[in-house]
Amino acid sequence: MAKKKILTEDQLIDFYMDYVLEHSQQPKTVYAFAKANNFDEQKFYEFFASFQALEAHIFKAFFQNTLTVLHASESYETFDSRSKLLSFYFTFFENLTANRSYVMFALNQHENKLKNLKCLVKLRQEFIHYISTLNIELLETKQQNIDKFQEKGLQESAWIQLLVTMKFWMEDDSKGFEKTDIFIEKSINTSFEFLDVAPLKSLFDLGKFLFKEKMQMQ
Repeated sequence: MAKKKILTEDQLIDFYMDYVLEHSQQPKTVYAFAKANNFDEQKFYEFFASFQALEAHIFKAFFQNTLTVLHASESYETFDSRSKLLSFYFTFFENLTANRSYVMFALNQHENKLKNLKCLVKLRQEFIHYISTLNIELLETKQQNIDKFQEKGLQESAWIQLLVTMKFWMEDDSKGFEKTDIFIEKSINTSFEFLDVAPLKSLFDLGKFLFKEKMQMQ
């Protein structure tokens, strides 16, 4: 009998991605999957509780690989929030393109579109946290509830924007996905222009000044 393999998380991911691309479906059982790749079934559960958990981890890995590449660049750390987010998008979609066949399978395997999105649950958590680290400037109101609401709204809208971009990329039939590159640049720039708080701050400060002046005159 052939000796069972010493399994690693990366190997397990490779085995799974190869399997679904060759068979256009998930393995029927973990037992069958383990047998086909010559490792003990119990080893699978040392890493993942189910195939669904494994799929979610794959998209998290795409995200983590993206950040690893970005942080390896000294210039990235000097970028402003807009440039950092643009760099993230371009690098992340390079990762997706390198694994396009798998991504297309994972996000189209169920007729129920919402069910397909379950494999993005860990990506969503990681991405929302990433957005919070960019220190994107919002209009500070000094009202804790309002400021928290603004921050939460920013994170959720950023996540929706990423989903929209992924859908655009999946439907993009241009050479080298050049239309997606254009879409990314235009959508991110438009978002930051919408979030530009400098004019709002000026109006806010003017409003406070006029209010104080009026109170002093009374």
